[in-house]
Amino acid sequence: MRIPRAAMEAFKSSALISWRSTGKQQQTIARCIEKAGRALHSGALSTVRIWPELAGTGRYFDFRSLLIPASVDFAEDSPLCTTLRKDGHSVRTVEHLLSALEGTGVDNCRIEIMNSGSGSGSDDTSVEVPIFDGSAREWVEAIDQVGLTDAMDCNGRSCDKVAPYLTQPVHVSKGDSVIAAFPANETYVSYGIDFPQVSDLSLKWYSSSFCTGSIYSKQIAPSRTFCVYEEVEKMRSAGLIKGGSAENAVVFSISKGLLNPPLRSPEEPCRHKVLDFIGDVSLFARSGSQGLPVANIIAYKGGHSLHAEFVRKLSSTS
Repeated sequence: MRIPRAAMEAFKSSALISWRSTGKQQQTIARCIEKAGRALHSGALSTVRIWPELAGTGRYFDFRSLLIPASVDFAEDSPLCTTLRKDGHSVRTVEHLLSALEGTGVDNCRIEIMNSGSGSGSDDTSVEVPIFDGSAREWVEAIDQVGLTDAMDCNGRSCDKVAPYLTQPVHVSKGDSVIAAFPANETYVSYGIDFPQVSDLSLKWYSSSFCTGSIYSKQIAPSRTFCVYEEVEKMRSAGLIKGGSAENAVVFSISKGLLNPPLRSPEEPCRHKVLDFIGDVSLFARSGSQGLPVANIIAYKGGHSLHAEFVRKLSSTS
């Protein structure tokens, strides 16, 4: 196994990150995946095709023949989702798909995405990944159906997969939201939420190690996004969740509690925050590497913007 020369510069260790071999080869999907569905925020229909790619390529979107790397360099702040933008074109709500790819070990792929029907947010410069049931489960099932294979470079050789090991404590915060990470020998994530106005969402935590892909597929991927019913109209007035429904989100009410039971696990909202975190932190990946740092990570009341700031903190010194 080897690392392509062109990628060596990206994997120079620093005071904060040490890039080390995982002992595994970079992987890609064995054949194309195609899925279509309605987007959460725009309400538009879109089609996604995920294609195998060469080792060392990493993950990137192909929208109207414009290639947008799944990198924090192209991430921009947007309400309630993660958006990648390049040259005036944007791909929105990428976090669940990227989480599934990172969690199952699809290191290299081309993600072709297109608007596939009329919708309230459909245009020539923006597209949104389908929401499906609000989790990453359908993406994981599609990946499992086609299977993974070792990715080869243009010379037909396999490449070593490396991972970022944290070597010093690091943290980012905004108000009472914080993400802190500490050096460790395996990845361990603890995530806390607190919506005091909703008793079912008041100060809850979920913690898990991520030593195998099956942990992600079984414990994280099925967890759906969630919302507070009394805030729905405010979000719709802001041009968000036009495609949202009880079929693609867990809905809680301040006065009535959970409106569409049952939960898929007692900590489903916290697990979904971990799902989002993995998708957002996958933007730290480069040249077919792992994006999720090997570290003990503790997050409290974080969101997509703070996740991106955490990745930028890692990137700024690596």
